[in-house]
Amino acid sequence: QALALIRERAPDLVVDGEMQADSALSTGVRGRILPDSLLIGEANLLIMPNIDAANIAFTALKVLGNGVSVGPILLGAAQPVHVLNRTVTARGIANMSAFAVVEAQTAR
Repeated sequence: QALALIRERAPDLVVDGEMQADSALSTGVRGRILPDSLLIGEANLLIMPNIDAANIAFTALKVLGNGVSVGPILLGAAQPVHVLNRTVTARGIANMSAFAVVEAQTAR
């Protein structure tokens, strides 16, 4: 349902799915398993079936990756919700604060 909804609301976005995390994050795996995929490079957005799966994946990617994480970002609430976990760093607080400011400015 998520893929159909995204394609309906944002037809100009290049999106693909459903796929396992290894296919989404590895161009080599995706090329072998999903040769007709439209994606180029690694996925920059992962949509999970529920909040528990999203939290597990986010935490694993945060620990294993060398990038900067911003989030988790909770979508679908009546008002913006930004979550800071127990292990957040000062940089994480600054990143989430910057995201919240941009979100507030665009909501006007």
